[in-house]
Amino acid sequence: MGYVAKSVSTVALTLIGMTQVQAGEQEVRTAVANALPQYAVESIEEHSGSGLYVVTLDNGPILHVTPDGEYFVAGDMFQIDGKNLINETEQKKLAKIEQLPESEMIVYKAENEKAHISVFTDISCGYCRMLHKEVEELNDLGITVRYLAYPRAGVGSESYNQMVNIWCSDDPKQWMTNAKLGKEVPDNKCTNPVASQFRLGNSVGVRGTPSIILDNGKFIPGYLPAQELAKELNL
Repeated sequence: MGYVAKSVSTVALTLIGMTQVQAGEQEVRTAVANALPQYAVESIEEHSGSGLYVVTLDNGPILHVTPDGEYFVAGDMFQIDGKNLINETEQKKLAKIEQLPESEMIVYKAENEKAHISVFTDISCGYCRMLHKEVEELNDLGITVRYLAYPRAGVGSESYNQMVNIWCSDDPKQWMTNAKLGKEVPDNKCTNPVASQFRLGNSVGVRGTPSIILDNGKFIPGYLPAQELAKELNL
């Protein structure tokens, strides 16, 4: 009987714990939906270290929400590891980008790759054009450049259509260069990732271009010269 009672107690505690987690998730989901109806909730995960819930919004920021749904913080979460700080939010954003196959990006591969950067870009952006002029130098430094589409004017805009034309062209790398030199890109249509990459950019905090994500997760919201990028990558 003692064994049976102990087993039942263990199961009961497990079920109570599961119910509390589910209740917390539901409260958080309801609170976020009421407070931020313009965003759809993409995922909710309990953060074991802090007790907060990490809420990822479709086309929105990452939130850290209290279990009762009464408070949230929008921004990065850091783990204190002795004298080191680990930016968990950046690592989460990096993981979402690294899940994408390179076949969906426009990639300028370094012959002797030491690092890579992922760049949300727009062909009409002046600083994006400045960065593109340094792709060859970046490659010489051992840095592979991987472009993702971020038409700032949104899906359906002229820059969006131009980026679809590039991704669907016979030579996306060359047409990306041509477009950033101000040349018109011929109309092309195909199944393409431009809209999904734009949404991904919004979900990881891109608000302008170029937005550069280093392969260590660091987010750089703007242009940096090739040599400074190399320093950021410890090259």
